[in-house]
Parts: sequence; C-alpha cells; structure tokens
Amino acid sequence: MDTLTQIVLGAGVGVAVLGRRLGPRRAAIAGGLLGTLPDLDVLIRFDDPVDAFVGHRGWSHSLLVQTALTPLLGEAMVRFIAALRWQRPLAYLAVFLCLTTHALLDAMTIYGTKLLWPLSGEPYAVGSIFIIDALYTLPLLVAMIWALCLPQWSRRMGWVVTVALTLSTAYLGWSMAAQQIVAQRAQAMLGRAGIAAERLLAIPTPFNSYLWRVIALQDGRYLNLYLPVFAGSAKTSIYEHPRGLPLATCLGGNPSLDKLAWFSRGFYRLDQRPGQLGDEVVFSDLRMGLTPNYAFQFAIAQVQPGGARPIPARRLDGPRGTWADIEWLLANLVHDPVVRLAENEAWLRMADLSPATGIKSANAC
Repeated sequence: MDTLTQIVLGAGVGVAVLGRRLGPRRAAIAGGLLGTLPDLDVLIRFDDPVDAFVGHRGWSHSLLVQTALTPLLGEAMVRFIAALRWQRPLAYLAVFLCLTTHALLDAMTIYGTKLLWPLSGEPYAVGSIFIIDALYTLPLLVAMIWALCLPQWSRRMGWVVTVALTLSTAYLGWSMAAQQIVAQRAQAMLGRAGIAAERLLAIPTPFNSYLWRVIALQDGRYLNLYLPVFAGSAKTSIYEHPRGLPLATCLGGNPSLDKLAWFSRGFYRLDQRPGQLGDEVVFSDLRMGLTPNYAFQFAIAQVQPGGARPIPARRLDGPRGTWADIEWLLANLVHDPVVRLAENEAWLRMADLSPATGIKSANAC
C-alpha cells in the first residue's frame, strides 16, 4: 500500500497497544514510524531494475524476519522510552503488530509480498485492494489526526481507534468478498461463451473496490472484463488483446523474462517496439496499470535477424492514464459501461465473445 496508509495503520496499532502508557500522541508517532520500517528496502540499490522489481517486499516484509527483529526493536523502545521501562511485553507486542500488519496489508494488494522468506520465496498477492484506496485509509487517518491532538489518553480516544481499526479491517473483508463475486460471475460469463480460461485474475480498478477488472488468459490472447460488483452482464465491457507469446520463442533462456514471468504469475504480454538501438522486446506486467499504460514495463531484448539478443533490462517510463480514463472510471462506477478510449479498437460485443480469437498475434523475431 501507499506510504500514507502504512503510516496511519501503524499509528492506529500503536495507539491501540501503547496509547494508555505513552499517551495517544507519542503512541501514534511511534506506531507510524514502526509501520514504515519494512518499506526501507526501497533504499537498497540493485544494478538490475528487474531484480529491484521482484526484490521489493522481500526479506523486510517477511513475517519470520519481523518476528526475529521484534525483540531487538522492542528492547530499544524499552531502553529509550522511560514510560515503557517496565512494559517490555507491551513494547514487543506493539513492534510485532506494527511490522506484521504492514506486511499483511501489502499482501492484500496484487504486487506480491514474500511473507515467508527465507523458507519460501513465493510472493503472496491476494489482489483484493488497490494500492491506494481512500475508503480503507480515511478511518485510520481520522484516528491518527485525533491522536496527534491529544497528549493524554481518554476513553473516547480508545473508542475512536477501535472503530477505525474495525472499519478498515471490515473493508478488507468486503474487498475479498467482492473479488470472489466478480471472479465467479466472470467465470460463468466466459463459460456460457464456451471459453475455458487458462488463468483468471480479478483485481480492482484504481482507487475503489466496486468496479473490477478480470483478466482471463486464453491461448494467444487475454481478455479484460470490466464489471461492477452489483450489476449484470449488460453492464460488463470486454476487450481482447494479444499476449505476444510468439515473441518468447526467439528469446531463448532470457533471464529477465524468466524472472518477470514467474513474478507476474504468467499475467504478462510481450511486444516488439522501436527502442534505443532498433526494435526491442518489451515485457508488460498485466496486473498493475490499465492497458496499455502498465505500471511495470521492461525492455529485455534487442531484435536481430533470426532472433533476439538479451540486453541489460531497462524499465520503461510512460503515461499512467489520462483524464479520459477518469471519466471512463466514473461512468462505469454508476453502471454506464462506456467504451474505454485507450482500448477502443479491442472492444468486443458480448455476442462476439467466443472461444476463437480473431486477433493477430505478434510475429516471432
């Protein structure tokens, strides 16, 4: 999640655990600082941008590492904060909860969080909440601001932080339920059209948990289905795109492709585009960003006669969206399934949804 959300979550947990001992203000500050610690891994320098991409949310987000670090950080709090001198279990508990709730919340997004490193390098990603969602953050933000204004503990402060944590947790529960609803409805819709998706992934569109994008992989294409939680197939819009898999045949054992394909769980596309020294093969992670403006795109090979030569991977910058995307999002949120301009040429009528694909796949190098 975004930094602000992690700060207010840590502050809420800090106030809930330490507020009576430290006072709401100091507890909120301590919790907010602890809640940001796992993201300090962004300061680690990687020579390869692909390694930086797949390495983020690694060891610092591991529940095992955080458990091991709890006594060290907890003891530091006990030694340097006089009010916690005889409250060692409470200090340890605050550290543990601030760190682990950060990692668990990150795992609710689609990026991928290695919760069990080093026992497992599997990046866990529920994908039920967008990386920035005001409905999750707002109750915790209110509680943090309230706490920062109060030097002394009060019963009302306890009630405020309890309500904030309850509402934010309930919102996560809602997002997971909504994810299951739209995934099952998309699966049924595809089944009626005779489409057996190889993989299917439901993720929220930006900044909300009501309008969802379901990505269905099938043969050489992928389908983007946009559907609100409470609406029928008439309010669903569908777009068909090539995956560019033929390009993979000329990449051989490209190490960047292997890492990226694993991290994206197969939800990627390959494109041949003009680059710095000629045509390049570009990898796009389909899970983050909206077609074609994906958040993570990497040039991984240079096209040459008869194949492609691996190159040092380079992350590509590009637009994240336009005002037209905001208008499209707002319209679909109120059940007006207007066609998205950025995917206009890929739009499919529901009646045209079929197992056969009429799209042109990218040519092999």
